[in-house]
Amino acid sequence: MIHGSVVFMAVSGPCRFCVRAVTLATRICIRLRVRGWGDFPQWKHSTVSRSLPLLLYSAAHYLHVMYALTDEEGILAVNIARQALRSSLAGEEYTVEDLPPVFQEKRGVFVTLKQRGELRGCIGIPYPVMPLGEALIEAAVCSGLNDPRFLPLHRSELPETAIEITILTPPEKLVAPPERRPEAIQVGRHGLIVRGGGCSGLLLPQVPCECGWGSREFLDHTCIKAGLRPDCWKRSDVDVFFFEGQIFHE
Repeated sequence: MIHGSVVFMAVSGPCRFCVRAVTLATRICIRLRVRGWGDFPQWKHSTVSRSLPLLLYSAAHYLHVMYALTDEEGILAVNIARQALRSSLAGEEYTVEDLPPVFQEKRGVFVTLKQRGELRGCIGIPYPVMPLGEALIEAAVCSGLNDPRFLPLHRSELPETAIEITILTPPEKLVAPPERRPEAIQVGRHGLIVRGGGCSGLLLPQVPCECGWGSREFLDHTCIKAGLRPDCWKRSDVDVFFFEGQIFHE
């Protein structure tokens, strides 16, 4: 079984009524079923509804709209990640064609691998610099083979490895005085990037929920992830960025 959920973009500036109306209309929790890892759905692009759900995010003081993946697209995204990892472990190159249009859009994405609930690898592409389909393949392979915290995944481990993907909105700079940054962060909704002194660290929106952190702890641990002091977020020369994401997991 694959589960999906949507984490909605924080918005500042536009009409509160419009934001609330669209957010309520698009707040969903998707439960997906898949018959087999290689059992890709038959795609008919003309019948796929792109009217809902919509994701809102702000950039340069303008409200932007980004389509979330549908349930079928979420199934396909997880399958792409698993097939890419399986092919790489077998020494084969993996490509997939005739994907739905959303997979041609440039999106940031992370692939997380877990075994018995414990992290086994997590690498991604934070910014929308390549089409989602290509980014999924690259992130999946790197999570399994190139995460420096772990030994490369062995093909015998794949059946017991669960895959989770997080599709990101473009990161935005958190506009708040350093001492007010904890108040501007919504735990369970925002992921964070801390950047300073030539270092950078990222934690996904689901991490503080899994660890039971508040916003200050979340900031502290993102600083640690960047290789910086836990309280470096209090400095004006350290930048904090936030993003949100749509999550699908097996």
